[in-house]
Amino acid sequence: MKTTKNYAGIADEFAQLETAKVVLIPVPYDGTSTWGKGADKGPKSFLDASENMELYDIETNSEVYRQGIYLTEAVEENSSPEAMLNEVHKLTKEHIKRNKFVTLFGGEHTISIGTIRAFNECFDNLSVLHIDAHADLRESYDGSKFNHACAVHEASQHTNLVQVGIRSLDAIEKTFMDEEKTFFAHDMVSDEYWIDKVLEALTDNVFITFDLDALDPSIMPSTGTPEPGGLFWYETLQFLKQVFEEKNVVGFDIVELCPNETDKSSDFLAAKLYYKMLSYKFMGQDVEENYDNTYDLDYRMKANSKFEDDED
Repeated sequence: MKTTKNYAGIADEFAQLETAKVVLIPVPYDGTSTWGKGADKGPKSFLDASENMELYDIETNSEVYRQGIYLTEAVEENSSPEAMLNEVHKLTKEHIKRNKFVTLFGGEHTISIGTIRAFNECFDNLSVLHIDAHADLRESYDGSKFNHACAVHEASQHTNLVQVGIRSLDAIEKTFMDEEKTFFAHDMVSDEYWIDKVLEALTDNVFITFDLDALDPSIMPSTGTPEPGGLFWYETLQFLKQVFEEKNVVGFDIVELCPNETDKSSDFLAAKLYYKMLSYKFMGQDVEENYDNTYDLDYRMKANSKFEDDED
């Protein structure tokens, strides 16, 4: 997968592994999806959109990229789902042990099996906050337990799993589901206290796995399995902001962007969502006042021009 030199075209001084607080791991994997294909192209579209995004966040009055964001090489292992998630697990754990805030962008949801396993091995009493349209609780699917339909089954057995936005599942999945920690979309729409209830269900250490089909297809059409009745932008941000404020979010992944060549709005939403989540994580660690970012702007413009030239 061809990527830019740095995430969002940021200057080299903010993109070094040694000094960056954040690590971003792209995982362009789409080996087990069963309907809409294309999630393997999600990371590149996300990175392309990120290059064209303003890096000042109005709400938090911050430029979180200045905390440092290191973009790793993509995880290209695709010989089998198990081999891929083992590589994801290994790389994620390696960077957690470097004391980085580790984030991943998929790819389809199978990648999260490896991600969650790594975080659960590194953090005590971990909650997995699973934001998704689908329960993803099958023990196995198509003869394998390493499948997007099984993305959080292991988490249901070994972590405090809290599920939000669910509106599609198979009957067998209810046997693995803790309904007291499952927030169905049809209930959320009429419950003004659902955010408070989710927060009460979480432990202090939280890993977030965010499947983009949790969002309503009117604002996020580019997913492999869109479901009506999803979350909208500002309620999602309100929820995430409170989670980051009240809990110790130890990392997150975002999955299931299936780019559409004729509509880039979903790519840009995914880019903004990722940056928003980082902004909430580092809220209060403000950038220097009166910082002259002319150099950064020039750098990004030159970087974008370079990659446009490369594709000609």
